[in-house]
Amino acid sequence: MPGTVEGAFAAALYADPAVDDGRGLDTGASLLAADPAADTELRRRGTEFLRRAWERGWQPADVVRIVDRDLDEPHARLVAELIATEAVRYERVAPRWGAQLTEIAADLEADRGSGTASRSTDRFSSATTALELYRLLVRLPTIEAVGPVPGTLVHLPAADGEPRMLTRIRALLAKAEGTDFPEEAEALSAKAQELMARHSVDEALLADRAHSADVPAACRIGVDAPYESAKAILLDAVASANRCQAVWNSGFGFSTVVGFEPDLEVVELLYTSLLVQGTGAMTRAEAAQRASGRKRTKTFRQSFLMAYAHRIGERLAATAEQATAEQVAADAARAASGEPVGTKAGDPALTAGGGGRLLPVLAARDMAVTDRAERMFPETVRTRVRGVTDGEGWAHGRAAADRARVTSS
Repeated sequence: MPGTVEGAFAAALYADPAVDDGRGLDTGASLLAADPAADTELRRRGTEFLRRAWERGWQPADVVRIVDRDLDEPHARLVAELIATEAVRYERVAPRWGAQLTEIAADLEADRGSGTASRSTDRFSSATTALELYRLLVRLPTIEAVGPVPGTLVHLPAADGEPRMLTRIRALLAKAEGTDFPEEAEALSAKAQELMARHSVDEALLADRAHSADVPAACRIGVDAPYESAKAILLDAVASANRCQAVWNSGFGFSTVVGFEPDLEVVELLYTSLLVQGTGAMTRAEAAQRASGRKRTKTFRQSFLMAYAHRIGERLAATAEQATAEQVAADAARAASGEPVGTKAGDPALTAGGGGRLLPVLAARDMAVTDRAERMFPETVRTRVRGVTDGEGWAHGRAAADRARVTSS
């Protein structure tokens, strides 16, 4: 009954966090455990709390991430179930929302199918889990919106498959993650970054010649502990190399990346791949260190990943700059000769319009990204990163990044 649920919420959810000693939670759970008729209303209110979170700027992956971080496995399972229930209400959602919902549903199904998920039959424990989760949800603050709230009208792109360039980039990164040879992995990553830079230029030219009204978008990417400062630096480097800007929220464990949609896609791809590769290289280097009797695992890892992120950033930037410069030179040469302008002469998708437009187009897009980022985050703060205390970790991290030859050959 609503009366039971309201009484439980009054006791457990709205107490002052500074003076909450847990007794309110016990009181609320006892009320719910004693009234099975309240279960349906309790579940309904959970989906209502989720809708309020969406209105405050949160997305499904954000909520799952913070529940995983701050609560336990039963809470994570419950929030996934609530998200799946809530998602049924919407006929159309933005593509990023759809991808997040699909991933959450798949994880939930895998959890159910594994047979390892322990479900308590204790009503008091189940009620406590629900109230702890709901208390987290109601206390979520308003954050920067990075997409439309479900239920609002969204423009869905034509379902004509992924661009071939992205498919090729994805395949290169998959090979880089799968090889046991660091030099090969990093050469593949370098080639992927080169293709990403060319893909970004292609999309900019197409948008300009089609007089597209595209504006910068934003997405959030999880930056999880441990060593989150090094991971945030790596993501910032990947974003910068791909004409985007990243703003890290250390309190909530994510970075918001601002840029044009094609660039956001490749940032997500490359960051995920480089993190996998960097972690693998760190594990191998650490194993060699420990085999020789070394014990300082944490400081070694922190310094390794810091160095890896810093050096990878330098190399990604150089690769992107070189690829863009080559296309600018080709653009100018074709404009001077009167040839159609594009990534290659005669490309039918890029022959409309005049030549010599690439630099102004890229400059305009960079300004648009900067403007969107400054409007979303008017009060960003730069902080000095500390924690690099292990010289051997730093040296091994730079060496791993150096093997990632971020210039194609």
